Amino acid sequence: MERTAARTLALLSLLQTRPDWSGAALAGRLGVSSRTIRTDVARLRELGYPVHAVRGPGGRYRLGAGAKLPPLLLDDEEAVAVAVGLRAATGIAGVEQISARALTKLEHVLPHHLRRKLSALTTATSSGPVNTDSNVEDPAVEAAVLEAISLAIRDHEGVRCDYQGEPLELEPLHLVAWQRRWYLVARDPLSDAWAPYRVDWLRLKTPGGRRFVPAEFPGDLTEFVVREVARTGWAVHARVRIDAPVDHVLARINPAVGTVEAHPDGGSVLVTGGDSLEVVAVWISMLGMQFHVSEPDELVEHVRRLAARYAAALPRPQSTSSTA
Repeated sequence: MERTAARTLALLSLLQTRPDWSGAALAGRLGVSSRTIRTDVARLRELGYPVHAVRGPGGRYRLGAGAKLPPLLLDDEEAVAVAVGLRAATGIAGVEQISARALTKLEHVLPHHLRRKLSALTTATSSGPVNTDSNVEDPAVEAAVLEAISLAIRDHEGVRCDYQGEPLELEPLHLVAWQRRWYLVARDPLSDAWAPYRVDWLRLKTPGGRRFVPAEFPGDLTEFVVREVARTGWAVHARVRIDAPVDHVLARINPAVGTVEAHPDGGSVLVTGGDSLEVVAVWISMLGMQFHVSEPDELVEHVRRLAARYAAALPRPQSTSSTA
């Protein structure tokens, strides 16, 4: 009986590794007859696993999707990788608590040697703050929102929403996670323009939009998001004139932080942004180049106050009296 149970689990594990298997291949891997394979498949079906028979030479078997999540048979490396991923999960509302529950369930079913490995890993490691470069709290996106958008992408259905107070109907293409934010790359059918939309700024409406035929995206999705977010995806946007040519500025910055344009005077203009005025002001001061801020007005005023604060922080120069 024990040997039969172990063989049945081994069969289940094999069925999870490929879309389908021939009966002969399964029999060869498990060292049994094709008749035994048919018996074990019937046993899996009795236990609630939807193993489908596919007609063809020799017969083939496929593990279908069930009404409930079946036990996943993971090897040692896969189990540890899942555990590490659960500990590091962020960016979705409530995901830390959900991950903790899943990790507890996983730990309960791990064999002793793996449980000891995971315990050592948990004890020896910790995570620092995810957001260390902004004074604005990271937005959390509801898992249900990501799920609804993903289904709309899959089914080529329009997304009806309010985006920063503006009603829109978009043709969704892809979700991109970048800089602790979720972005939806979508096409506005009215303007025929592509743009990345911050998911935490979206308010979905029901029912959804009309079905559409997906348009071909002109370029690389990730590069597009990185470039366009610098122009439209931040809470604060800035155009900063820098007394250095374009190639010098590009050598100093990460391309993800903005775009650089040539200026007629031989310098350049950095188009960038951030979560807050404070973040943008500190970041441009770290360029190590002479710069001039002219917009937005709020940033100009903040830089002026910051300059006065820095000046006040310096020790006063000592006056020297001249002797005759």
